[in-house]
Amino acid sequence: MNIRDIARISGVGVSTVSRVINNHPDVKEQTRERVLEVIKENNYIPNNSARNLKKNNTNNIGVLIKGVFNPFFSEMLDSISKRISKAGYSMILEHHDYLSDDEMNNLISMIKEKRLQGVICLGGNFTEVKNDDFNDIAVPVVLTSINHKYGKEFSNFSSVSIDNEKSAYSATKYLIDCGHKNIAIMLGDEYDIGIGHLREAGYLNALSDNNIKFNKDYRILGDYDYKGAYEETNRLIKNHKEVTAIFAISDIMAVGCAKAIKDNGLEMGKDIAVVGFDGMDISEFYNPTITTVIQPKLEMAKISVDLLLDLMANKTDNKHIILNTELVVRESSTNFNINP
Repeated sequence: MNIRDIARISGVGVSTVSRVINNHPDVKEQTRERVLEVIKENNYIPNNSARNLKKNNTNNIGVLIKGVFNPFFSEMLDSISKRISKAGYSMILEHHDYLSDDEMNNLISMIKEKRLQGVICLGGNFTEVKNDDFNDIAVPVVLTSINHKYGKEFSNFSSVSIDNEKSAYSATKYLIDCGHKNIAIMLGDEYDIGIGHLREAGYLNALSDNNIKFNKDYRILGDYDYKGAYEETNRLIKNHKEVTAIFAISDIMAVGCAKAIKDNGLEMGKDIAVVGFDGMDISEFYNPTITTVIQPKLEMAKISVDLLLDLMANKTDNKHIILNTELVVRESSTNFNINP
């Protein structure tokens, strides 16, 4: 028996039960009595350690980030930090590397050690997460820019993300509509079961829906890095001169592709098209400019902080928000004369 069971039996929200347990005044007396009666009938004993943690914690909000050197997250962090500060809280930043796959333990440890009011998780692999995994977490959690789409049945936490598979499908379909058939995809690493997996699925579905056979040699790994992308593109160009387009699942890798294309005496946008993903500033200011799928990073940051603050104030229940992306066509994918 936990607080969510009490909420279900009482016919109220979890936040209402929490307010009753903590003796908050903003609960109707009739509702308070009903909740207390359910608690008594079921011999429910509140988790005092969790309650005391929440009562005694500091004025801190945590941001747990996977891949702290990811420039996409760096651009979001500035906005998140400013909004947290404006609301009167302090931001505590903690990161773990791409090799770590124990997201929940990292999250729980951070909450306990830093005595946080709430947490925003930037990135991370939460594919296998279960609603019950959050039962003993006493503070609100918002998962941002993660690798999964959650439904209403996941009521113990919130998320703010995009539809990675649909966005990658659109980017690949754009290249196909331009007449490309030999389209390579540049992923981050072999074992990426998160966002990379979803973006690859979108690419593969677009090929399949347009009767284009997938060539495994066109699947290359750039390690989410300029240098890795540069080296892999070099190999691709030398071994597969028939390739006319590359879909890189991050703008960082798209820039590495662009440099390799130039260094091989080819012209990006004329000899080989490149499409990136994320909508980072570098894609707009690189020469030539790079076509990319723009994630609404500032909107994502704003919504994540505002949602967390509302959850901390018991103004809303957990929710899962999917934001739209936009494919912006630039010089890296134009000026082709390919007959479809």
